[in-house]
Amino acid sequence: MGLIEPTIHKNICLALIAIALVSFVMLFFVAAPYGRYHSQDRKWGPTVNSRLGWCLMELPSVVVFTWIFCLGSHISHAAPLIFFTCWQMHYIHRALIFPLRLGGTQSRIPLVIIILGFSFNGANSYINARWISELGVYSSQWITHPIFICGITIFVLGLILNLQSDTILLRLRADSSAKYKIPHGGAFRWVSSPNYLGEMLEWLGWAIATWSLSGLTFFLFSAANLVPRAYWHHRWYRDNFPNYPKKRKCLIPYVY
Repeated sequence: MGLIEPTIHKNICLALIAIALVSFVMLFFVAAPYGRYHSQDRKWGPTVNSRLGWCLMELPSVVVFTWIFCLGSHISHAAPLIFFTCWQMHYIHRALIFPLRLGGTQSRIPLVIIILGFSFNGANSYINARWISELGVYSSQWITHPIFICGITIFVLGLILNLQSDTILLRLRADSSAKYKIPHGGAFRWVSSPNYLGEMLEWLGWAIATWSLSGLTFFLFSAANLVPRAYWHHRWYRDNFPNYPKKRKCLIPYVY
């Protein structure tokens, strides 16, 4: 392996962080054109059904991650196996289960969004899987280290929050005669996008538990996309529902 792959790995991480910073600024000015922000009047090119689109976009995080992980020399060690399990718990749901839970949705996603998401997920899967299975070294004592325990705890809490919030939104979509309604229950009592908060907590926990540049890269990239998305959701709710709860924050309870 020498010094070549670690250098390439580091450079990919730094490039993704740079892209994240640019995206963070841009996405406060233009909402990513999918979901409620996709308009047929705007020229975003060909579109794909949302169920298929989500599956295609997220699938590299299952397949590529597994492939790269299995190439590593540390795959039988305790910490990498736990990391692999955490990652797959999130992405098997996101790539295979969540699209099925969307039901017979007629919404569509621009193909350009799917291509961008697919490309990022491929690169992100490489840097994280390669780190935990080969480039990073985790001793048998790492799973008892406070950093690891703290990170995994945050990840699990974020996963629970993300799944609970998604379930509330999906039930609202299924039970509602209107296209959109104000969500209630769970952490929606405090913020407009607890599903995004949950996902950010997952990858913050991942970054802490893996204690790696690749983990930090993923957390920063997630935040760069989800914080602006939460801003647009909060603004949209306030613009479209005069009775929207005034004390409900955008993303972080009592703060933002």
